[in-house]
Amino acid sequence: MLNINKIRKNTEEIIQRLKIRNFDGENIINELLNIDKQRKQAQAENDRLLAGQNQISKTIGELFKSGNKEEANKAREKTAELKNKIQENTHTIKDLEHKQTALLSEIPNIPHKTVPPGKSDEDNEEISRHGDITPPQVIKPHWDIIRDLDIIDFDLGNKITGAGFPVYKGKAAKLQRALISFFLDEGEKAEYQEVLPPLLVNEASGFGTGQLPDKDGQMYQIKEDNYFLIPTAEVPVTNIFRNTILKANQLPEKRMAYTPCFRREAGSWGSDVRGLNRLHQFDKVEIVRIEQPDFSYDALEEMKTHVSKLLEKLNLPYRIMRLCGGDLGFTSALTFDFEVYSAGQDKWLEVSSVSNFEDYQANRLKLRYRDPETNKPRTAHTLNGSALALPRIMAAIIENNFTGDAIVIPQVLHHYTGFKTIDKIKTN
Repeated sequence: MLNINKIRKNTEEIIQRLKIRNFDGENIINELLNIDKQRKQAQAENDRLLAGQNQISKTIGELFKSGNKEEANKAREKTAELKNKIQENTHTIKDLEHKQTALLSEIPNIPHKTVPPGKSDEDNEEISRHGDITPPQVIKPHWDIIRDLDIIDFDLGNKITGAGFPVYKGKAAKLQRALISFFLDEGEKAEYQEVLPPLLVNEASGFGTGQLPDKDGQMYQIKEDNYFLIPTAEVPVTNIFRNTILKANQLPEKRMAYTPCFRREAGSWGSDVRGLNRLHQFDKVEIVRIEQPDFSYDALEEMKTHVSKLLEKLNLPYRIMRLCGGDLGFTSALTFDFEVYSAGQDKWLEVSSVSNFEDYQANRLKLRYRDPETNKPRTAHTLNGSALALPRIMAAIIENNFTGDAIVIPQVLHHYTGFKTIDKIKTN
């Protein structure tokens, strides 16, 4: 969330920049500043009362020593009154702090100066395009191809669980596993340390990375224990560093994780949800970085390069989009989406979002590092990106490499799959 000191010092600028997101923050920020003023006044009053209590307490012993019991007892009564007032004031301060935190959690991150205005993904800015969009020998959507080859079964997944939970079979299951291994191996080459985190997180973790309360309705919840199934490995991996003060020489922290991801995708419909386009459970490799503020945008460029190399090695045509204010995630300051071309659908499919959250998540997480010059704690910057999300990568590989009889596997994966094609099952 935003830092209250930053809001105090840059009130009008922040209100104006939030408008890039189509977020009218004037009323909520004014309310926030009013609560902050009350909190500071209450704290100042408490400090005054505590000082008075301490001063009176010092005199009580002297009064008893001098034999002035009556005055000493009056002083005791006075300290008791002050103690009650201090307790009342402390409750007031805590209540105001809770209100302040609640309001801060409703304000999205300030968009970076390069974020273009806009209302939806139609207003996102294409910054580069890579690879040739060459039609395959046979143009078919992946849901028809996988049905003909009998490699992914949506009906069976629907029987076992429900819509959006497909069953991968045979070579498709192995291709999925091959992609995961490839992404992790490439991450290791880029010096990301692999972790295998829990798939369930508590409420504090969801709040720390900004999924709660913003995406409460999009997460699967186990109400008996108040746990949430992770929508992305970003949540548990970033929370490794919650309530932590790192040494400057520990940065950057670079972590990656493969996990299944779970999303309710409430309100989704139409062609965008067909086949592998949008699932309730899917696999993803995520990369996370903790950086000093001065280096976080260089790190963002490094992450973009990393994702680009993955797509190039898979020989998939892709483009990079800078998200506009209206499409920017709640916690992000700047996001680049990577989209691969889907030949069978003649459309672009998002396969990765690479984002810099600046200090927004770190403020929630209480994630800091010690400044090497002053040795004082400073708020770190957090970044994350998909490297990569598998369903739409699978869809693009299937559609772009279909010959009519087989799916040709990208050469970089042969070492992992042990096969070069997925062929139609021959029947007598």
